[in-house]
Amino acid sequence: MSERRELTRKERFGLLALVPAYFIVVGLIIQPPAEILQGLANIIREPDFLITDYFVVGGVGAAMINAGVLGLFSVWIVYALKMDFSGHTITSCFLMLGFSLFGKNIVNVWTILGGVFLYAAYHKTHVSRYIYVGIYGTSLSPIITQLMQASHLPVVPRLAITVLVGLLIGFVLPPLSTHVHYAHKGYSLYNVGFAAGIIATVVVSVMKSFGIETQSRLIWYTGSNRLFAVLLSILFCGMIIGGLIGEGKNTLAAYKRIWKSTGISGTDYIKEEGMAATLFNMGINGLFATFFVMAVGGDLNGPTIGGILTIVGFSSTGKHLRNIAPIMFGVFLGGFTKDWDIYEPSPMLALLFSTTLAPIAGEFGVLVGVLAGYLHSSVALNVGIVYGGMNLYNNGFAGGIVAIFLVPVIQSIEDRRARARGSLSL
Repeated sequence: MSERRELTRKERFGLLALVPAYFIVVGLIIQPPAEILQGLANIIREPDFLITDYFVVGGVGAAMINAGVLGLFSVWIVYALKMDFSGHTITSCFLMLGFSLFGKNIVNVWTILGGVFLYAAYHKTHVSRYIYVGIYGTSLSPIITQLMQASHLPVVPRLAITVLVGLLIGFVLPPLSTHVHYAHKGYSLYNVGFAAGIIATVVVSVMKSFGIETQSRLIWYTGSNRLFAVLLSILFCGMIIGGLIGEGKNTLAAYKRIWKSTGISGTDYIKEEGMAATLFNMGINGLFATFFVMAVGGDLNGPTIGGILTIVGFSSTGKHLRNIAPIMFGVFLGGFTKDWDIYEPSPMLALLFSTTLAPIAGEFGVLVGVLAGYLHSSVALNVGIVYGGMNLYNNGFAGGIVAIFLVPVIQSIEDRRARARGSLSL
């Protein structure tokens, strides 16, 4: 048999662009154009700190178009910078796509991205080195919306402060993200979410000092599980079929190798196993997460679909069924022993985003993975109070804390000869 032709760089980017394009098409079908325009206006105006479901704020169609447009932008900017197609290309696009259903919009992401460009210019380095950090870092976009709505200030000073803060956030993200990675050593995949949590804590504390307060909120869409299950199943089954068509039996062999990886930060399945096996892995994880949500009585809506897309996106850079299932079951078990039910909004998001700790299950096994998920469910439901929901990657911050706490303990238990290496910090 002749060897199958490898996809070109342009074809890979085009294939990735089909996903946000799918969301745009679905949005146009679900909601009339006139309502979509009004819905997008509502999404731009509405405060969007956690938990704000754009399906409620602007309508399902407007939310999907908002997500699709920003997803396409993410694909385009990486392509325009002439960067190689990698696992992080997929992950960054899917995160922008998913979180644009409940927090990121076509107005509030730009100043943060601008700050990353400014950082690259200041250090006389090409922005391609930091662009993924910038795309991930738009998790702090609710701060931008909140500052623009500080009504006690005139419009011009308010706009100037908003732009300045956004640029500052983008400027400090690259060095801080690099620094905090050493703390959890790659055992939490949402590294920028951990850094963003620290930034959000500082910024929100300063905002409160000037009387800019945020109140907790819960805007949560319900009632369309069947529709969204069908739409997501079409998408994920398409990935599975595409993976199988791409390499056939070789796809399954490569998928088995993916299962054997720990998934620790820095993993790139596109480079290691190819596009076909990665697509197959993404589709399998997407179906698993979708039906897990439904099986435990959860709602499919903007935030939970965002969580599912996050799992799918990171399925190119570390996640697979063997290392996400124990973490999710750990959160699920928490619902039986803790003061909440798994199908409630915050626990449901913890269930999906807890998979930031997938490398712990991949490295130390199922039981430790279950323990990590169990601990994460408690931390994730409590740390957000320090920054008022302004960091959309709340579970990234929580996951970093759990990894820093749990990994050294497990390593010391596994190796009774383990000692603190280097000098003791006092």
